[in-house]
Amino acid sequence: METSKIILPPMRVTDLIRKKESGCEVSCDPSFEVVPVDFAHRDHRYQAHIFLCRYQGRIDETPYLFRKCYARGCPQNLCPHVAQAVMIANRYLQRDFARLRNAGIEVPDRMFTLDEMVVGFEKTAEEGGPILTLPDYINIAKEGNAVSAEVTLEYLPAVEHFANEKNKQTFLNGDFSFTMLGRSGFCQRCFGCYATESEAEGKPAAVAVANKRLALLYEDFDNAGIQCEKRFF
Repeated sequence: METSKIILPPMRVTDLIRKKESGCEVSCDPSFEVVPVDFAHRDHRYQAHIFLCRYQGRIDETPYLFRKCYARGCPQNLCPHVAQAVMIANRYLQRDFARLRNAGIEVPDRMFTLDEMVVGFEKTAEEGGPILTLPDYINIAKEGNAVSAEVTLEYLPAVEHFANEKNKQTFLNGDFSFTMLGRSGFCQRCFGCYATESEAEGKPAAVAVANKRLALLYEDFDNAGIQCEKRFF
């Protein structure tokens, strides 16, 4: 029976990479879920689907498990359409998988797909347009273009619907409004989440993870010359 525990369990892809760089043996077997979720955004309530990757494996002989949200999709204009969200999720996922492989951590060649839960969504005309993610805006700035960003952070209460249960979760969400090349752009990013009913225990760890992710993002902004007021949870 497995009794060992990691004192500081990994909660980010970066944590796995650092464990590997420190000399640990790290295995990784990711799995995907597309979960329907009821969100409450200020005065608006709506249902969306979140694209989750569960990272699990072993660090040396000790098991670990954490999850990361890669995108949120819905029919309303409060987030990207679900068919756009799967493409956004896969772009971020491919970047993380590339980082893991570059560090020497093997991961299977898998991606998110629209399965039976979401195939009923009708496609919209907007799907034909380009989908810009945070790395795209960073690359635009690196090419010498003036780019500025406004950052809004908020806690989004939600209820996740799994097969036989409902889980109340609070998501740490970031909205990014960009101005560049004479036009504006917008994208969202989830930086963490915690069980709403275990706020006292889960919120501090989720906030710490979210702020570490934001710090790395702002470092990329600085290196690219993107002007913004840095905000943290």
